[in-house]
This record gives sequence, structure tokens and C-alpha cells, in this order.
Amino acid sequence: MLFMDGDDQFSAAVDAYRKIYAASTVPAALLIGVGYGASYAKAANKRGRDYTPTPHSDEPTSGGAAEFMRFLAETLWPELARRYRVDERVRGVCGHSLGSLLVLSALLQEPLFFTRYLASAPSLWWDDRSILRLAAERHAQNSSLSARLFLSVGEGDSDSMTADLALLEKQLADKPFAGLDIATRRFAHRNHFNVLPDAFRSGLTTLLGRA
Repeated sequence: MLFMDGDDQFSAAVDAYRKIYAASTVPAALLIGVGYGASYAKAANKRGRDYTPTPHSDEPTSGGAAEFMRFLAETLWPELARRYRVDERVRGVCGHSLGSLLVLSALLQEPLFFTRYLASAPSLWWDDRSILRLAAERHAQNSSLSARLFLSVGEGDSDSMTADLALLEKQLADKPFAGLDIATRRFAHRNHFNVLPDAFRSGLTTLLGRA
């Protein structure tokens, strides 16, 4: 399972996984934090470039998601497979906020590389909700999509974040992808900043669970 924003969020992912693994809820899994060696807002952190599927004037370097996903699939994953025993049937990509925008972008790519997708509080607002348009275009071209998707948001997140997620859920319900298994959660008493433990714990349980 690859986790975006590894410099800032990977410890939350590891802690969540350790708890559900200790409870025998999920099998052994390889977790990888993908980062830049620099936290948010640092010049060396390129999340604004790598996690965005379309360019926008708010971020001059934006729109590099397709290239970044090629790096994940063609460079990083083969290196991980060389170093570790990986189950090629369970290729996961996980993120929160802008990292989840990258997760959803990866879900809409062809050919599909990952099989498990964890998107916590996705930044669907990016570029006038361009990800919804990309999803519609993908559906029009090919409505078959064999994967498992976990979507979530804290109930105390901003109105725009919760409303945008509802728009995505409705679009996926109105024009479903054959083979796409979707689970959604809204976490009570959680906002954009404190939802990570719940989102990662529930998401990993759903996507990796023994049941």
C-alpha cells in the first residue's frame, strides 16, 4: 500500500495498520510512505505538481499527476517488487486531501494499475471539480473498472468538502462502473485535520480485511 504525503502522514498510517493487524483484522501488508524529504509548504515538496490531474493557475507547476503515476507504476513499484515479496493482486494507493485527488486520478487511468484505492477527504474542488469531468469521460470511454475504492470524510469537515464528496458519490451511483466495489464512510466528530486515524484504520480494514 503506497501512502501519499509520506513526510507528514505516514506515521498515522503505520499506527492505524498496527492496531488493526494486532486485532487480527487484516493480514500482513507492506506499507510504503511516498514523500519528498520535505513537509507541506516546503519548496522541495512537490505535491502541488504531482497530485493534480489538471493544470491550474493557482499552482504554476500543477497538472503532473499522469507523469507521477507512471513513476509509481513503472519505477517505484518494480523496485519494491525486487526488494520485497509483494502480492501483485493487492496493489494499493492511499491518500488524504490533495493526496486523495491523486488516488482518484489513478483510479481513472487506463490501463488500471492499482487494485485498492483509499481516498480520505479528497480535494474534489481542484480546478472547478475537474476530477468529476474526468470520471465522466472515463465512463463514456470504458464503463468497466475492476477495483476496490474506499471514500471517506469527517462530518465536521468544510461544507464544500462534504458536499463535493456527495456529488462524486451520486455520479458514481448514477453512472456506475462495472466491477468497482465502493465503500463510503462519514466520521462523526471529525474534521479535515483529525480524521486521519479513523480514515486510515477503516479504509485499510475495508480494503485489506480478511472477510
